[in-house]
This record gives sequence, structure tokens and C-alpha cells, in this order.
Amino acid sequence: MKIDIYSHIIPKKYWDAVVDLIGDDRLKELAGASNIAIERTRTLWNLDERFKIMDKYSDLVQVLTPSGPPLELIASPQQAIELAKLYNDEMAELVIKHPDRFISAIAYLPLNNIDAALIECRRAIDELGLRGVFIHTPIYENNATITKPIDLPELMPLYEMMSKYDLPIWLHPRRVYSIPDYTVETRSKYVIHQMFGWPYETTVAMARLVYSGVFDRYPKLKVITHHCGAMVPYLAERIINQCEWYEKGLGAQFLKKISKPPIEYFHKFFADTAIYDNTPALMCGYAFFGVDHILFGTDMPYDAEFGDTSIRTAIHAIQQMEISDIDKQKIFEDNARALLKLDVSAVQ
Repeated sequence: MKIDIYSHIIPKKYWDAVVDLIGDDRLKELAGASNIAIERTRTLWNLDERFKIMDKYSDLVQVLTPSGPPLELIASPQQAIELAKLYNDEMAELVIKHPDRFISAIAYLPLNNIDAALIECRRAIDELGLRGVFIHTPIYENNATITKPIDLPELMPLYEMMSKYDLPIWLHPRRVYSIPDYTVETRSKYVIHQMFGWPYETTVAMARLVYSGVFDRYPKLKVITHHCGAMVPYLAERIINQCEWYEKGLGAQFLKKISKPPIEYFHKFFADTAIYDNTPALMCGYAFFGVDHILFGTDMPYDAEFGDTSIRTAIHAIQQMEISDIDKQKIFEDNARALLKLDVSAVQ
């Protein structure tokens, strides 16, 4: 069994509701998508197309995760509540209708209305049976140029809640082209904002959670990072070196907020395998996070072949890892079962 824990979907009723609210052109603008891109990702809502691809992999099931743009860019705090409910209701319905395809799903929350987000989180987990929540980073206000960090005090009740549920948070990066790479320019060029900016945003979010002391406050908090932990595994020794330099050489006050060496907290994150056919990078992530913190995830359908490339290459990269078959089974299946507390009989 291969349990894909990072497979995006946009339920059709939700998509139609957003189009009615803000218009098709505005939705495409926020999604950074053209008509060509929308066609390339039609398996986000077209289940027949999605199932054709899944049929190529007889042992594949998916954990459904939301897709952008974030609710706080689409709707007012009040409108976001109803959109989140619609999204989550449809996610739960898909799991019920297609249990042989979708083993579980993840909740979308209106993060521009944190009190409502907490209520919806409880409803999604307790009533709908969803197995975690999805957070975009950075967190936006109603303008994509206004961004907020993931360690805001207002988010602590959500982290506390997810710690008590002992269920994970899916962290998803986002960076818009309107934020330039250089101050003398007005926008990012060459798709740098997405190609390199998104892994950077993941890394920044991980650092903010670590250095702000979130893991000291909520030691049971579980966070799944996209794209195999982004920059952290590759730069692990730099993290250690820089923290030692600033602590011993400059008496860094920010390190006094945490009780352990920073690198120990970075090891707490979980990482997916959504880095395409890059076995050496997976081995780097495996060496840093450990086998128990690596989970099979594809990022379907964001590739050039309607979602097929991401699945095929993720599977191949894991198969080529120089690790035991037992460890490969953990990555493909066992870790997801344990982390999401999945019913074993439901995935057989």
C-alpha cells in the first residue's frame, strides 16, 4: 500500500462558490494560473481524470489536502467561515463516497478569523473525521503584499488544540510574484518566487516555530513540511554553526527562549517526498529527519502531466533509496497510518 499524504484537491462545489464570489479571472489571478495551467491541473476537481491516473498504481490511496489560494485572500472573515465549511464537508463526503481511493482528508481553516477557525477545526475532526489541518505560510491579510508569520500569538490556541488531538498540521508554502527579489524591481522574475521562494517560505516558517518556543510550549505538536523539509536538511550544519556563533559570540537573546539546541527542534518536523525524482535529496532528508518522520507525498497534480509525473517520480525516487524494504514500507504506508491514526482495515 502507498498512502499519498500530500495530494491536492479542490472540490467542485467549493470551486463554483469561489467563482461566484470573486469571479473566474480574479480566482485565476490569485492562483497564479492561466487557462493553460487550469487545464493542466484539471484533476484538482475532475474525479474521472484523477481516477484514470490513480488506476495506473493499483496500490495507491490518497489523503486529500486542500489547495490554494488561501481563504484569507478570497473572502472576508465572515465569508471565509462558510467557504471553509463547504470545503471540509465536501472533503469528508469524498472520503465516504470513495473509501478505496481516499483514505482520509485534511481540513481547511479560515485563518483570518481565528475564533471561527478553532470552531471549524473541532467540527472537522470530531464530526467529519478529518485527520489534520492545512496552513498556508505566510498567512495573508486581504492583500497578498501583507503577510504575517506563523508564530503569531493568535495562532497558539490552534497549536494547543492540535497538540491535544495529537494530529498533524500540513504546512504549505506560498510566495507571490508581486513581491520582488530585489528592491529596485517591482516583481519577481523567472518564476523565482515559486521555484525557490516557496521552499524558502517553508524554511522560514520552520525557523519561526522553533525559535519562538512553540515546540517547548506544545511538545506534542506535529507539523508536516512540504518538499522534504525544504532547505533545512541540506543546511543542517549551517544551522548549528550559526546558532553557536550568535550564542557564543553575540549572546543571542532569541536562543534563550528555547530549552534545547535549535537543531533538536528541527528534527521534530515531518517531511514528505514531494521533490520529484531526486533520490539523493530524499537520502538527505532521510538522514536528517529519520525514517519515522518521512512520509510518501506527491504534490499531485502540480506537474506537466496532469498529476502523473509527480506520482511516478515520487515512487521511483523512494524505490531507488539505499535503505531497507522495511524502511521503504514505513515511508510508503506505516508512518501515515501511525501519524494520522488511520484505521488499518480501511486501507486494506
